[in-house]
Amino acid sequence: MKIRHLESADFEFVSAVVDEWWGGRSVAGLLPRLFFEHFRPTSFALEEDGALQGFLVGFRSQSFPTVAYIHFVGVSPPLRGRGYGRMLYERFCEVADGLGCDEVRCITSPINTGSVAFHQRMGFEILPGDGEIGGISVSLNHAGAGQHRVLFRKKIA
Repeated sequence: MKIRHLESADFEFVSAVVDEWWGGRSVAGLLPRLFFEHFRPTSFALEEDGALQGFLVGFRSQSFPTVAYIHFVGVSPPLRGRGYGRMLYERFCEVADGLGCDEVRCITSPINTGSVAFHQRMGFEILPGDGEIGGISVSLNHAGAGQHRVLFRKKIA
């Protein structure tokens, strides 16, 4: 198993499997090729036996230079629970720290309870929102009408 930077060539593979990895939810549109071309220094691929088995797309905020943002993370479903997501997050946090960032932010859907639990185990705090779903604070309509999100923050420095 190794972690390397995402390459433009990884776009084809990821876009072909990401909806399947999300249980059939249509999420591929959230990962245009530009992330694979323009955010390589802060985006990573996880390979096992030469095959891409996970990825993380992230970047340093242009608006808030001490904040890094994780946009999307995926691990092949059969390989979940092996700590690969944690490894990708830790690599991203190391790079973000080296860029002078002191916190990492990310979001998830409140229906993705596995993601909410993962982020809490990783030490992320849920930021206060303007609503609540299932006992979890959410930012209502954060991603558009009816698209509520859980907002997370983790201090890294």
